[in-house]
Formats: sequence, C-alpha cells, structure tokens
Amino acid sequence: MVSLNPVRVLKNEAEEEKAEIARMSSFIGAIAIGDLVKSTLGPKGMDKILVSYGRNAGNVEVTNDGATILKSVGVENPAAKILVDMSKVQDDEVGDGTTSVTVLAAELLREAEKLIEQKIHPQTIIAGWRKAVEVARHALQGASQDNSADDEKFREDLMNIARTTLSSKILSQHKEYFSKLAVDAVLRLKGSGNLSAIQIIKKTGGVLEESFLDSGFLLDKKPGMHQPKRVENAKILIANTPMDTDKIKVFGSHIKVDSMAKIAELEVAEKEKMKDKVNKILKHNANVFINRQLIYNYPEQLFADAGVMAIEHADFDGIERLALVTGGEIVSTFDNPELVKLGQCDVIEQIMIGEDILLRFGGVPLGEACTIVIRGATQQIIDEADRSLHDALCVLAATVKESRIVYGGGCSEMLMACAVNEAAQKTPGKEAVAMEAYARALQQLPTTIADNAGYDSAQLVSELRAAHVQGKTTAGLNMNTGKVGCMKELGITESFVVKRQVLLSATEAAEMILRVDNIIKAAPRKRTEDRGMC
Repeated sequence: MVSLNPVRVLKNEAEEEKAEIARMSSFIGAIAIGDLVKSTLGPKGMDKILVSYGRNAGNVEVTNDGATILKSVGVENPAAKILVDMSKVQDDEVGDGTTSVTVLAAELLREAEKLIEQKIHPQTIIAGWRKAVEVARHALQGASQDNSADDEKFREDLMNIARTTLSSKILSQHKEYFSKLAVDAVLRLKGSGNLSAIQIIKKTGGVLEESFLDSGFLLDKKPGMHQPKRVENAKILIANTPMDTDKIKVFGSHIKVDSMAKIAELEVAEKEKMKDKVNKILKHNANVFINRQLIYNYPEQLFADAGVMAIEHADFDGIERLALVTGGEIVSTFDNPELVKLGQCDVIEQIMIGEDILLRFGGVPLGEACTIVIRGATQQIIDEADRSLHDALCVLAATVKESRIVYGGGCSEMLMACAVNEAAQKTPGKEAVAMEAYARALQQLPTTIADNAGYDSAQLVSELRAAHVQGKTTAGLNMNTGKVGCMKELGITESFVVKRQVLLSATEAAEMILRVDNIIKAAPRKRTEDRGMC
C-alpha cells in the first residue's frame, strides 16, 4: 500500500490559512477593531485610557480619538492592520471621522459574513457594494448645500461644523468658546488651508477656558543673558549651526604638548575660530539671531556685546514654522550675507503665560500666522484638547477648500441608506441582497450613536427611517432629548468632504478584506542560510 502524505510546499516556519478559515480570521480581526472603537462614537461616546509599557512605561493618555487609539494598540491580525492604516489615512486626509470610518468598515464586514454563510460569492457582494456606494454618494451630494457665496451664512456653517466636531470630544463643555477660536484661526488663513501657519502651544495650569488665540507667533524660548529683551523692526537670521566651542579638527592625529601654555594656545585658537564665525553672522546686519542648536557662553557674550538678541535651541518644528511666518530662510553657512533672506517682524517682546515667559513675534509678514495657547489642569487634558482642536481645525480647513456641508446626527447615513434600499428594490439578482446589506451597515452608525447615549436605538432608528421615507430629509437624532429632531434647526452640521471620505475609505477597505481567500505568513530568512549563499 502507498501511504499518501500531504505534500508540503512552504518552508517549515511558513503558515497558510485557506478559504473559509482565512476569511473568518480576517472578519474576526476587523470586526474586533470596529467593536474596540465603537463605544467612543457620537457626542455621548466614552473615552479610553491608553497605558504605555516598555521604553515609555507609565505614560497615560486619555482619548476618544479613533486614530490615536488604533495607532497605540498593537495588532497582529492582518485585516485589523488594514483598518488601523485606513483610520490613519482618514486622520491625515481630513482630520476627523476616524472612528466612523472604522465602525462602518467593520459593520460592512459583519454583513458580508452573514451573506457568505448564505453561499453568496464575495465577488457578487462586491459588485452590489459598488452599486450601493455610487447611489449613496449621489444621495449625499444631492443633499449637500453650499453657502460659500454668503460670508455670514458660511461663517455660521463653519461654527456649526466646529460645534458638531467638538461635541464628541473633551472640549464639548466649552464647544462654543473653542468653536469660535478654531473658526477665527482658520478664517485668518484666507482660504489657503495652510495649517502650519497655526501653532498650538500647550501650557499646564489654569482651566480650558483660559485658552486663547494670539495673532502673533509665540516661541517658547528666552533670549540670552544681558541681551535685549525687546526688539522693534526685527531683522531675523534663522540658522541651524553648531555654536559650541568650535574644535580645531585634526582628523586621525594625536596632539602632544609639552606645557600648559600650549593647551592655552589651542583654546585661544578655538576661541578665535568661534569669534570669526560670530563676526560673519554679525555681517548679515540682523538684530535677532535664532539657532536650532545650542549657543555656548562665549558666542552668547559676543552677541550681547553687539546688542543682538540670540535665541538658542529653537526646536526644528518651531524654527521651520518661524521661517515660514517671518519670510526668512534657514541657513547653515554665513560666507555670503547678500544671498541670505532675513526674516522680519514689527516687534519681538516677552510675555508671560502662567509662570512661563515666552517670546511673541508681532506683525509678521505672513498675516494669517497665529498661535493657539491651550491651558488645562493636567497634561492628559491638554493633550486630548490639542487632539480635539486639531480635528476641528483640519475639518474646517477642508470645508473652506470644498465648502459643501451635510447634516449630522445620523441624518446623512440614514439618507444614504434609504437611497440604497430604494435602488436595491429596482435591482434584480443577488446584488440586491448585497445592496440591502450595505444599507443596514450604514444604519449601524446612528444605531451606535443612540446606543452610546443609553437610548433605545431600535425605537429611535426606526422613527428616523420612517421620517426619511416620508421625505423629511433633515431628520436626525437629537442626543440631548433622545428624540428625532430637525438637524437644520439644531445646527448639527458636518463637512461633506469628511462624510464622503468615510464612505469611500470604509467601502474600499472592506472590499479589500472581503477579497481575501488565503493568508500566508512567510517564513523568516535565516542568517546562517544567508551566509552560506554568499
């Protein structure tokens, strides 16, 4: 008799999951990630505490930002990693909707799992989804409004978007105050959308409502000893150069000396070399010198003698933003003063925030430049406030670029779900079943928002669906009263760009995971084999 042993194609350490097992593994991983962040969705969503281990052991973050949670959680499952990457792209692209996009993708896969159990082929499901997403996008675009022609109405739209974005964040108690702060900052950009002109400084102490917007640029540094503390009509030389004792470099050699006097001569030579460097810098006729690296005592003294304000160790993010707002260039060599573009501003002065002294650059050439100073009781509160404000600023900047708005509170999702259901009724074949599943997944977003607030989601969502079928296209969930209300009257507005991105990203990610029928874990290459092959 011949024994039939299974033929092994892959190396010993390599693993392979096939067909149903692979698909189940993908679904379980993706749905688990969706369930992880689902409880943070909506204005009554809960927060997560993230505790670091390893190098940053003991670091604690409190957040309900989907991208931050998923970025901090290490995941092994390949499908889960796809959703984590997708939320990161959503955060980079439009700044908000990171939780919504993850929950929608997970709900799509939950529906797909049920359809596959009914022996519907994945490609049929994908074909139905593609029709559904097209219908949903058209419905969303048809329901969107554009008030950019009327400045007063557009500002109110931006305020409503900021309020809606911040209502699910830590700043929800002060959303009126911070919405105005964010809208003022974004409108200063004059439509450029260049968020790097808005600097955020975090200072512990005080309360959140003591945060403020400063029309200048703030640098968390102090000038050197005995140097001017206030400079008017500042000409700023921005540099990234070593200003420690410049060593006489004799590569590959040892220097032997036979007396202490010779060492003193070497030190004098080093001092002279630094003095030459400072003189080259002074030839630029700048009255302010800002360096990314340290400035040691001797060059600091030389700058003080010349009446120049010298600021050391300006972090690179700060120095790049400073170059942008003052119109200067970052230089590393000083041989050609005529080729260097100096930064300018009307006045540089010291201001106090809490117990800290900062430098304020007033009247910078880039008029839209401003700084938001966030105050708060603890570092965790300030960090979460920073993340919340960043989301609001990103959404507002995206809305200024593409000014369409849609209504929130589950209104847009239900509108799209009803449109998809209507289209499914006119579609023959199994694709109609996939389209209905797509509509159910969309309805899970308002369901989750209601669940997180402790309301009866089945009752509320059925009422919301009925309202939309009756033609009340502005109906959504009022989370304060736990009833269906008019989103237009309540001013619950969201950016069209964010909603569209959520719809498309979630569908693409779910489609990619649904296509998988094999997971192959490649065998690691062994070092001994590599050596043998060389």
